[in-house]
Amino acid sequence: MPALDPAPGFGLAPHPRLPAPAGPVVLLIMDGVAIGPGDAFDAVAVARTPTLDRLRREALYRTLKAHGTAVGLPSDADMGNSEVGHNILGAGRVFDQGAKLVDRALETGSAWRGAWRDAVAHLARTGGRLHLIGLLSDGNVHSHEKHLHALLQRAAEEGVARAYVHPLLDGRDVPETSALEYVDRLEAVLTELRAGGRDYRIASGGGRMVTTMDRYEADWSVVERGWKAHVLGEGRGFPSARAAIEAFRAEQPGVIDQFLPPFVVVGSGGAPVAPIEDGDAVIFFNFRGDRAIEISRAFEEGESFDRFDRGRRPDVFYAGMMLYDGDVAIPSRFLVDPPEVQKTLAEFMARNGIAQFAVAETQKYGHVTYFWNGNRSGMFDPELEEYLEVPSDRVPFEQRPWMKSAETADAVIAAVRSGRFRFLRANFAAGDMVGHTGSLEAAILAVQAVDQAIARILPVVLAAKGTLVVTADHGNSDDMAERDKAGRPQRDPAGRVRSRTSHTLNPVPFLVLDGAGRALALAEDLPGAGIAHVAATLLALLGLAAPAEFDPSLVVPA
Repeated sequence: MPALDPAPGFGLAPHPRLPAPAGPVVLLIMDGVAIGPGDAFDAVAVARTPTLDRLRREALYRTLKAHGTAVGLPSDADMGNSEVGHNILGAGRVFDQGAKLVDRALETGSAWRGAWRDAVAHLARTGGRLHLIGLLSDGNVHSHEKHLHALLQRAAEEGVARAYVHPLLDGRDVPETSALEYVDRLEAVLTELRAGGRDYRIASGGGRMVTTMDRYEADWSVVERGWKAHVLGEGRGFPSARAAIEAFRAEQPGVIDQFLPPFVVVGSGGAPVAPIEDGDAVIFFNFRGDRAIEISRAFEEGESFDRFDRGRRPDVFYAGMMLYDGDVAIPSRFLVDPPEVQKTLAEFMARNGIAQFAVAETQKYGHVTYFWNGNRSGMFDPELEEYLEVPSDRVPFEQRPWMKSAETADAVIAAVRSGRFRFLRANFAAGDMVGHTGSLEAAILAVQAVDQAIARILPVVLAAKGTLVVTADHGNSDDMAERDKAGRPQRDPAGRVRSRTSHTLNPVPFLVLDGAGRALALAEDLPGAGIAHVAATLLALLGLAAPAEFDPSLVVPA
């Protein structure tokens, strides 16, 4: 270990009672794998997981909170998610997250300053129309319908005569066929606001996984479909959003909301009611960044944009609900200031000469890099850090539920054997991405693939006299059924169990197996701990005392 000579405020002292291991500390994040009800619809419990079973017997084991106030969300009714989870894992302490920041900004009125004020002024000058694009649900992972309703109410109060909503249908963070509930509530708000001659209505939309909300450049055709519907007014026309949803469901029995095709609302003459045009203002009202960056780029980038043919790029005022990527300023305008996450675990390590390795497949690559680093792109020290993206398959996740678990494990094994890194972190995406499909059978296979990946990594870490840490960022595959208040699976009129596609509120596992011969124990004074405690734990396992800012370590000398 190099002599510590970090920048002021970043010094890490040796742990007073835990020596550094001879080998690395390796953190494996099983995305979407929590501790569920243990019944036939809990894919984690049903899956054959001999490695996780072994770790529960032989390793230090406990559970951690990964939702609600434990990760900075407004209430304990709020599900955790991958963005929040990796933010908190990497920050080492709890701070207010997107939904809570937006709630506060709306309550205090700070949301109506800055970009919102400028958007309204822009419309007053141009006579243009306001467009609001985003995920329509109360899932509170990417957005919340109450934020959209608040924006519409405020627009009416400030004299905006024409406002159009382009809702993206969820069925992923909420029940899989609940779209009409949210559409009907939105239509009620719009009907009320049309009083006085305003023209407030739905203009276009589509399911979130096929329209607009791609992430990590996995499939730009998703954004292209959204662009054509929202901006160009191109797509299958319907007299209303409800008519579109009902038609698609009749044509594709069993289709769930997130995969509903894009649609355009048209008038009596068949023309789109509100394509986006020069002089308009557009606000993307999602607060979470990963699925908002690409559509923001499509609106803001100039002629150098080459991801798809935009046809025309209207001259509009564009803003996001929040800053989605601070390092490259996407978007250039936003309504709510982002959380300031300074002094993350990765930065402490980099400034103390600790070489780090991070790997994930495309679907979660930004989580072990950007979100882990406190919403910061790039590296703190390229000489000490290496990031590896394993390209994800571009097929429906339930068709290849193992995803890139094996390839991610390959990368971890190679990095451990290289001897170059003292800390390695990896995300295994399958438990979350396949859990979102609602397919119980596929989710079981996904969890088994992750277990097999850990089985391959475990002996390599132990042979290197390192320490293996396994946890998760939130739940998902651990409950694949919608349930009533008593916890019983709900059934549709045909008697089939309703599939759950959203995250869960369940606690996540936390396991530590030390191959360095140290006597370790779990701290006894942290019964309600959450994933914020993991960062200090990783430093302790490296033989370092955590900074005062971090929540305390879960592991202590025995």
